[in-house]
Amino acid sequence: MVEPVTSPAADPAIRLAAAIRIVLLGVTGTIQLGLSLPPLLRHQAAYRPPLAPDLAYGFLAAVLGLCAFWILRRKPLPTAVAMAGTAGVLVASAAATGALPADSFFREPHWSFGLVGWHLLVLLADRTPALLAALGLHVGASVVQFLLDGTPTRTELGDAAIVLFAVTTFQLAIIGLIRLLDRRASDAAAAAAERERLATRAALAAQAGRDLRAGFAEQLGATLPLLAGLADGTVDPGTADARARCALAAAQLRRLFAENDDVPDPLVHEVSAGLDVAERRGVAVTLAVSGDVVDVPAEVRRELAAPVFTALAAARTRARVSVLRTPELVRVAVFADGAAEVTGSAAVGVTSQSRDGQTWMEARWRPE
Repeated sequence: MVEPVTSPAADPAIRLAAAIRIVLLGVTGTIQLGLSLPPLLRHQAAYRPPLAPDLAYGFLAAVLGLCAFWILRRKPLPTAVAMAGTAGVLVASAAATGALPADSFFREPHWSFGLVGWHLLVLLADRTPALLAALGLHVGASVVQFLLDGTPTRTELGDAAIVLFAVTTFQLAIIGLIRLLDRRASDAAAAAAERERLATRAALAAQAGRDLRAGFAEQLGATLPLLAGLADGTVDPGTADARARCALAAAQLRRLFAENDDVPDPLVHEVSAGLDVAERRGVAVTLAVSGDVVDVPAEVRRELAAPVFTALAAARTRARVSVLRTPELVRVAVFADGAAEVTGSAAVGVTSQSRDGQTWMEARWRPE
């Protein structure tokens, strides 16, 4: 069965992830420009050295611009870019924090603390374990730098705790929301794919049913005159011709029944169904099969089997059938002790010879 192919761009989970990254990019850019730049400029003279926070700010802006190259095109960040950007952002955070004046940690001059967390969200939104590790490293490094700067007062500790709790909790909540939306989108995509598979399966089953009914109608169309003749007495079942016609009709119907069986080798399965009819008539039939299984369309299998069944219907006591499969040729041949006339088609070529009451026939099909 052919499964529906879904384009990656049409996957709801992928579309949602791209939209989330665009939102994070916009939020981070707004925070960097609107909330981080003013305190950087106001406290420029207090930093030591003043160049360190400037370089850190510029690097963070460059990372954001680099990420925008992929994010605005709705493409995921390459792993190398995400990892290198994360390392650079953490170094920039440490540099900006190290330049803070005394008593400024987790206060207005410490603009980099909250901003860096947003940059990490942009870089690692679809890599949750790495994002949590990077956020933990960022918070831990900031706290260590804060404690190493000197013994903090109770007020400084309180301010630091409030900022740490507020910023970290909010960013962790954003991570949780992203994960929740991602799971919901994945579940929705899986449900949609399952519905599509079921619809495709139902459509294929309906088509198979229509094909089967059409095949039955076609076969019965050829068989009904024979049945009508037997019923009204115009066909004498005692004649060899009538028996051959009945045997051929029975073999064709058996093949039709076998056509939709789920088997590894449909061609041999359908040919064997016709052989069984001949054996029930007392004909000794041997079957030789060689080569690997080749995918043969149903209509071609019908045309390959039809001449074989015609020859078998004419067989009196014995018949030999061979099936050869190669990637370049599928050949079905029969030798029977009975005279029969067989014809081929545009798709299946048939060669037949009859002499001294015996028939040799070969049907060939070349896969395209």
